[in-house]
Amino acid sequence: MAKAKKLPSGSWRCLVYSHTEKVLDPKTGQMKDKRVYESFTDDDPGPRGKRRCEAAAAAWAASTDRGEKRMDITFGEAVDKYISDRDAVLSASTVREYKRMRRVDLKDLEDIKIGKVDAARIQQLVNQKAQRCSPKTVRNIHGLISAVLKAYRPEMVLRTALPQKVRPALHIPGDEEIKVLLSRIDDEDMMISVLLSAFGPLRRSEICGLEDGDIKGNVAHIHRAVVLNEDNEWVDKTTKSFAGDRYVPLPDFVCDRLRGRKGRIVQLKPNQISDRFIDLVKVAGLEHFRFHDLRHYCASIQHAIGIPDVYIMQRGGWGSDAVLKQVYRHALEDRSGPMSAKANNYF
Repeated sequence: MAKAKKLPSGSWRCLVYSHTEKVLDPKTGQMKDKRVYESFTDDDPGPRGKRRCEAAAAAWAASTDRGEKRMDITFGEAVDKYISDRDAVLSASTVREYKRMRRVDLKDLEDIKIGKVDAARIQQLVNQKAQRCSPKTVRNIHGLISAVLKAYRPEMVLRTALPQKVRPALHIPGDEEIKVLLSRIDDEDMMISVLLSAFGPLRRSEICGLEDGDIKGNVAHIHRAVVLNEDNEWVDKTTKSFAGDRYVPLPDFVCDRLRGRKGRIVQLKPNQISDRFIDLVKVAGLEHFRFHDLRHYCASIQHAIGIPDVYIMQRGGWGSDAVLKQVYRHALEDRSGPMSAKANNYF
């Protein structure tokens, strides 16, 4: 196994013989053999960096012995292959976003051989993106990089410093705002969309995919969503997650609006719902909030009236309570005063 040597910079470097090629000797004018080596480096000056450097070199040598060519492709080609190998199991919206990141966010890496992509290059890219993009976007970009390297360079371990997560500054509507909002809606498709999201709580894509055959009595079977594919075409797919395929008992006043409708319950696309909702909130004179925040409202109200999280998760199609803890429960801040007073009075 090749041994790593320490460079003057403190980094470790390991050279592994790759092949021999013919080159012109400028002194004699004759062709001669030249040995070509693959170089592997690690910026950690300690023993751990030495071990990682040697492990990467050994993995490359092993893949070459097996006749594999995965280290010969560029990073861009690796991303393309990663997506194409999984496009049958990834959602259409995920494929679209991966291809957008490949085209826009990963241009600095696309022409580099995947064997030459190191931690320093990735950290540099993350630093650049962090100056222009939100922490969530940067983490999504790094997530794709990490997934591709795990598939084609499994021996490489990333320890990238990522921007700190920030708490979203969202406004969650209260009961009175929902009442005002409903009183200003004069479009039946939008009325049904708002009711399904605020009291369902359904996502935009799920509302657009809901059909009359999915509703039995007061129970709606949520198992279809409408999303954009890579060609910017609206297509049907399964729900966002396994937990998203669910049966939701709807209130009577919501079901009354759905009866008699055939085919798709609403004749809108997700972007049309969002665009019309922005205008609706303005017309109602309310503080700005998004259509998706109606789901936040539904989750926070259920939590406030004492419904256990497991039932809130089931109704909303969440696979775990992580979202409830990280995003949705901040909606309870408006109710924290009365809750604290209730506890203090008890004590």
